[in-house]
Amino acid sequence: MTYQTITTQSLEGVLTITLNRPEAYNALNTQLLSEVADVLDLADQDESIRVAVITGGPKVFAAGADIKEMAALDAVGVMNDPRPKHWKRIYQFSKPLIGAVNGYALGGGCELVMHCDIVIAGDNALFGQPEINLGIIPGAGGTQRLIRTVGKPLAMKMVLSGEMIDAQTALQANLVAEVVIPERTIDRAHQLANTIAKKPPIAVRLAKEALLKAFETDLESGLNIERKSFTMLAATEDRREGIAAFMEKRKPEFKGR
Repeated sequence: MTYQTITTQSLEGVLTITLNRPEAYNALNTQLLSEVADVLDLADQDESIRVAVITGGPKVFAAGADIKEMAALDAVGVMNDPRPKHWKRIYQFSKPLIGAVNGYALGGGCELVMHCDIVIAGDNALFGQPEINLGIIPGAGGTQRLIRTVGKPLAMKMVLSGEMIDAQTALQANLVAEVVIPERTIDRAHQLANTIAKKPPIAVRLAKEALLKAFETDLESGLNIERKSFTMLAATEDRREGIAAFMEKRKPEFKGR
């Protein structure tokens, strides 16, 4: 399938999505969000895809929402904004999603970072929620996910002032998992993706689901989800293969069954 605002590549179980609006610093317009959601929907149904990596390339991740599009929508009085449903579809991707971030990740770009399960950042990355400067607030989970990730003091500072934070601050605040030199950001994301792609896919999916539930449920409910998933995995071929490979001192070959 041909896309106009992203490029995609699939190799050895890893799907790479590259935001491709360089003239607009990868601003997230409706078409781009729709195309990202579409390709993730397809990847969710494709058993050969086990992990996805999303990046903006070597210079910029995404500088926010497309302000020109927002102004145009306001001018014609659009009432049914399609963007929220696309954001929801991205969040519902059931396989691991790794972000590789260089340069600006602002507004919707920062929110897209928080939709990722693991984020590798170049040491030139800058994160922020500057919507307040436009008389609005984050609208794709920025107020809710940011405060759960970095804590109240820093989230309040970022959202109310619009100030950016650098990659090292983002690392200390748990917004990103690793910081590397910009030239290694995408390679490191792919290295991690390749490692995860070799793991048992059912276990990976259920582990992601259980981890995310920790944000949404109380401890006892989360532990129940974990126990049910653990029990379910006991019946899989991959579990038997993993144990057999360990006993036989060889690498396992997981089939997703």
